Amino acid sequence: MESQIQCAVSLRSFNTFGVEARAAFFAAVRSVDQLRDVLMDARVRDLPRLVLGGGSNVLFTKDFDGLVVKIDIPGYARAGEDDGRHLVHVGAGEAWHATVDRLLGDGLPGVENLALIPGSVGAAPIQNIGAYGIELAERLHSVQVFEPASGSVSSLDVEACRFGYRDSIFKQRPADGRIVVGVTLALPTHWVPVVGYADVEHELKRRDVSHPSARDVFDAVVAIRSRKLPDPQQVGNAGSFFKNPVVSRARRQELVDRFPSIVNYDIGGGRDKLAAGWLIEACGLKGAVRGRAGVYPRQALVLVNLGGATGAEILALAREVQDAVRARFGVELEPEPTVL
Repeated sequence: MESQIQCAVSLRSFNTFGVEARAAFFAAVRSVDQLRDVLMDARVRDLPRLVLGGGSNVLFTKDFDGLVVKIDIPGYARAGEDDGRHLVHVGAGEAWHATVDRLLGDGLPGVENLALIPGSVGAAPIQNIGAYGIELAERLHSVQVFEPASGSVSSLDVEACRFGYRDSIFKQRPADGRIVVGVTLALPTHWVPVVGYADVEHELKRRDVSHPSARDVFDAVVAIRSRKLPDPQQVGNAGSFFKNPVVSRARRQELVDRFPSIVNYDIGGGRDKLAAGWLIEACGLKGAVRGRAGVYPRQALVLVNLGGATGAEILALAREVQDAVRARFGVELEPEPTVL
């Protein structure tokens, strides 16, 4: 284990923003046994700990004075059926988009609307990733987690994960220290395409597809996201930086009365979701550049590293965006990435 834990490691290549930060200690693990050994190492046992997947949901604003553990645990295997659903177990270290593509290749549709979302499979339940009419929670059977206190692995069902909009028990109770090591997906045996989202409808129509297959939906989503979002390998970013704010029906009506073109969606329960990108664009910040950081000109939800930006510079821009939206609309924008 002496050689597995490294000291003073640059994290630039381990975060999709591509910002520089250093970890006092760093270890990449490919099994639960390796993870257990790392966490028991006397040099790091009592230090602050950060678990990384693909690094697509984190913004480093300073060095991390503790242990960074990168989860590279592989795995992909069918696990039978349950209640009319195909079960597939996937290791936390697998890339999410590649897994979606592989599932389709194996005739297992159900998460094609979540194509091209960056990051690892293990990070997906933490954020309860969602896009174009689907959230991961709808296609999940259970999450396998390592419990540092006991050194054992347990399984949490969907109810125990307490999923919400870009939320889960892993974000609500980080002090529990659970580490996702695997995910069991539950995919419908009788698949029906989810194509009600306007962007997907338009893309399929543009392609002259009236009866889409899962691969058609996958290709449409990839095309849409490729047009709207920059490739992190070319322009540092973490995808959508802000959540779409949720407001009461009464608050939504107040805003519609003042701003008739405001984009909003009824999500039930007397609540509406506002399009954060529309709010930012209405403040005149789409395409804004602040030194080495900017708001992506094709999608105002995305903050980008234009080259050599620090995490602090990107955070300053994020706060400017939040201040502008708050001042004009009285709405708070909450960041999606974890800011460290």
